[in-house]
Amino acid sequence: MALTVSLVVLFGIVLGLLLKAKSLGVGSALVAVLFGFLLASTGVAGPINNLIHALVDAIAKVRA
Repeated sequence: MALTVSLVVLFGIVLGLLLKAKSLGVGSALVAVLFGFLLASTGVAGPINNLIHALVDAIAKVRA
């Protein structure tokens, strides 16, 4: 759970920085947020979550 919250905060910060740098428009940001929200409620959410956990575990093993 802590990992999920951390990734949400990280992606929120990146999205905010893109908006501030005007690299991303408000409409595009809204589409990105809505896409992520809707994707989380589909059957794809489980495999994506597993992939993220596998990547984080692999990074942790490389750094150790």
